[in-house]
Amino acid sequence: MAMNHAASGELIDVRPLGAALRQTHSRTLVRANHLEVFRFVLAAGQAAPDHKAAGALTMQCLEGAVELDAHGRTQILQAGDMVYLADAEPHAVRALEDASLLISILLRRT
Repeated sequence: MAMNHAASGELIDVRPLGAALRQTHSRTLVRANHLEVFRFVLAAGQAAPDHKAAGALTMQCLEGAVELDAHGRTQILQAGDMVYLADAEPHAVRALEDASLLISILLRRT
């Protein structure tokens, strides 16, 4: 089944999920030639092991808290925090609490 992504000019709700967080799955919101934006939902204790994105990215914590390993250090992102990672910077994320993140990737597709 094809997943619908937002069209240019379409409003996208990225407010915190609150009580619905545990029942919500991660979802790509925008997929364009050089841009991908998705809401990444993690239950407490869930992790995305060390990986690299296909471009530079921003990661904004919308709710909850996550531990981010990147650039040889560990930082905690809480609701309202945002971080930028350079193109293909290795990183790992682990949810300290139920959390949702807004990830935007500037893809280096040709």
